[in-house]
Amino acid sequence: MLLSFDAKQKLKLSVTRNKEYLSKYLLEEERVVGAMLDSKKLVSEGEGRYKYTVTSFKVFQLDINPVVSIAVENEDGILRMSALESKLDGLGMVDDFNLILKANLEATEIGLEGEALLGVSVSQPPLLKLVPKKILESTGHSVLNGILLGIKSRVQKQLVKDFLDWCALNNI
Repeated sequence: MLLSFDAKQKLKLSVTRNKEYLSKYLLEEERVVGAMLDSKKLVSEGEGRYKYTVTSFKVFQLDINPVVSIAVENEDGILRMSALESKLDGLGMVDDFNLILKANLEATEIGLEGEALLGVSVSQPPLLKLVPKKILESTGHSVLNGILLGIKSRVQKQLVKDFLDWCALNNI
């Protein structure tokens, strides 16, 4: 049985100091991605490609460890991120696992605006065959929403701090 769940988050972040330099800052791809995600869990795999080990979490006493390859591009002043490949450790034998990530971040008149969609489809793990599908999907939706809220919180704090550090470094 295939399980599917997703979560979306929007971001509107007011930036007052040096906001006219935000679009130039977003061109610093590796720096920006490292500030958005946990840089200790991020490995550059060449231009525009990263491997990211998502923070491990527990679901029904199972430790889940997703690893995602992410493509990043900056087009028309918009930083876009999407999942290329993904694997899942921790659920035992899982036939199908697919992670969808589509996110964008852009400099606007108010500061930064963005949106992220995170989705998963996965076959029901043998260890969870007795748990009803509706409960698994509800739990999956909550977990994905928690991941996106964590990233949103990090962007609101760490990304703005890193932007101001970048401004100071560049004497802006």
